Amino acid sequence: MKVTQEKLPASQVGLEIEIPAETTKIVYEKVVKNLARTANIPGFRKGKVPRQVLLQRLGSQRIKEAALEDLVQDALQQAIKQESIEALGNYQLRSPFEELVKTFKPGETLTFSASVDVPPEVTLGDYSGLSVQAEETVPEPDVVDNFLAEKRAEQATLIPVEGRPAQMGDVAVVDYSGQFTGDEPTEIPGGQATDFQIELEEGRFIEDIVRGIVDMNPGETKTVPVTFADDYPREDLAGTSAEFTITLKELKEKELPELDDDFAQEVSEFETLAELRESIAAQFKERAERETATSKEQALIAALVEKVEVDLPETLIEREVETLLTQTVIQLGQMGMDVKNMLTADMVNNLRQRSRPEALTRLQQNLALKEVAKRESLEPEPEAIEAKIAEMMEEFTGQEVDQDRLREFVTSDLLKEKALQWLEEHGTVELVPKGSLTSEEAETAEVAADTEEAPEAETTPSAEQTLEAEVKPSDAE
Repeated sequence: MKVTQEKLPASQVGLEIEIPAETTKIVYEKVVKNLARTANIPGFRKGKVPRQVLLQRLGSQRIKEAALEDLVQDALQQAIKQESIEALGNYQLRSPFEELVKTFKPGETLTFSASVDVPPEVTLGDYSGLSVQAEETVPEPDVVDNFLAEKRAEQATLIPVEGRPAQMGDVAVVDYSGQFTGDEPTEIPGGQATDFQIELEEGRFIEDIVRGIVDMNPGETKTVPVTFADDYPREDLAGTSAEFTITLKELKEKELPELDDDFAQEVSEFETLAELRESIAAQFKERAERETATSKEQALIAALVEKVEVDLPETLIEREVETLLTQTVIQLGQMGMDVKNMLTADMVNNLRQRSRPEALTRLQQNLALKEVAKRESLEPEPEAIEAKIAEMMEEFTGQEVDQDRLREFVTSDLLKEKALQWLEEHGTVELVPKGSLTSEEAETAEVAADTEEAPEAETTPSAEQTLEAEVKPSDAE
């Protein structure tokens, strides 16, 4: 079989394949025999249909189409193997199938064109000696005190208040009913409640209502005007004006526990307040160090991507979009949402379109890091791979996991870590105060690792979600 290759855009290889005349005849005859055995034609038993009758009843067009499908499929598989092409995904037929059917004659040479996606060639500029700025996270001096203040508030005892009006910091028990204002006031769906408890603090409830309750006395009823912001989460309320009739039924104030060793034992496993303080300080320090490390990685990746040129094949882009989509499904499920009923076909298509830019960015980053690892002969240590696999398996106890894909994912992830470590060792990273980079620089760094979150655990949520997308089936479909 004669095969001619041609390099195409979007990391594709064009193939012109010439199938010998003998092969076209053999395949055609095989298709005819198979149809004769399986065709259900009235008046004839299966397998006993005369050839001429079969051709008349089914039509030469249908039989030629079936033969062509087999010829094209088999020829492409043979061509890919013969030419040692590392194909990604399925092929694309470049010759119009209808034209092939018209010109196809069993026993004559058949020539057709197709294309396959192949791994992209990565062109990387000088990546040694990258010079970047990254934001350094330093715990605030009062971070431990603020954390303990929040814990005290959580452990507070509510004491009934008498003889004074409501003030900020109190807890109010109210009945309320809301309606849209206008020429014909209408009731707000879900805008009513009885014995509802509201903490009179900023950010705890609708700001206008909280301010309206302040200075009210128990037993008092008041109408409070409310203007909902344009970006209010409920679309039916966003940008509207309303009135809420509020009755203050009870008023309570928080009695905070003493900040002592007893408190430390109540809220933690530590025996003394000093031990608790030391532990909290260590946790915030560790978090700050992880944030700083992430900021450095993002800055290095952003600088590296500026030096890479890669023509991405559609197959890789679609795979990355599917991974991102699966991550979104996992996140929604973890939030308690009924994903199967919520994700309509239109919503899934919209999510795919919105995920495409991020997929392109992530592919550029990953391919650039892998190219650095390849050029510098970097390899993760086998024991590190095994340790990471064991750690990940604990996260998925009792769940079905594709072991081969898990190993592939872990190896790839550790390889990228190696590349980042090499870039940092052979480059210059200037640490600047958090928030000091320009908004454009900050956005660039954010895009460079868009799936990273505040590092509050040993393994970032994005890494676990990516792993789930790789080794577990998706509910997105």
